[in-house]
Amino acid sequence: MTGTLYGLGVGPGDPELLTLKAHRILTAAKVVAYPAPDSGDSFARSIVAEFLTPDQLEIPIVVPMRVERFPAKSVYDQAAREIASHLDSGENVAVLCEGDPFFYGSFMYLYERLSADYPCEIVPGISSLMASGAELGRPLAARNDVLSVVPAPQDDDVIAAQLANCDAIAFIKVGRHLQRVKNLIDQAGLMSQAAYLERITLDNQRIMPLSETGSDTAPYFSMILIYRGAEDWIASLSLPSTRGGSS
Repeated sequence: MTGTLYGLGVGPGDPELLTLKAHRILTAAKVVAYPAPDSGDSFARSIVAEFLTPDQLEIPIVVPMRVERFPAKSVYDQAAREIASHLDSGENVAVLCEGDPFFYGSFMYLYERLSADYPCEIVPGISSLMASGAELGRPLAARNDVLSVVPAPQDDDVIAAQLANCDAIAFIKVGRHLQRVKNLIDQAGLMSQAAYLERITLDNQRIMPLSETGSDTAPYFSMILIYRGAEDWIASLSLPSTRGGSS
């Protein structure tokens, strides 16, 4: 009998948003793996750090944070081999994933390598998109609204088409694309309906109208939300420039 591979969604950052199921599996697992940058600490690990114990074996999956090398095939190949060795010995392995494992989550690269050979269970997590709507205090979509999720690195014509046709839109992976996406939103006449959010649910979260962002770039953990659908819950945004987190 082999061990089971668990993909645990650990949420957007606030440890209290970890699900009870993820907590149960995490604390019972003898082996815990998680993505980590090639410089600095693992964000996924930091979310659940208070629940880890010294007797758990930790496997950092170090992924170079460079656009041209992601996903880093050799990194996931090696991580899959190491995790497989523990599964073969009968140990369960819990793999941490920020947000939700199957919503742009890094866990999917391990899943495609291991799920055909080992029992696998996905534990969904609260994504930053859901958390952003809650922290903004504005529904993401309603009734028959179409909500589009658009990675900011997309081409200008793709973004412009989404802005022209969707009822609600969420830009993720904003980072160095902030000013370019901001210009496209302005050209579409949607600046007054656009909110900027970063580091949601953390102590240093920031929420403001997109028009008030003073930088050309944004942190990796940032998002832009726009609503232009049929509901009349918002005519324009009047948010404070910053707002403390709930953690």
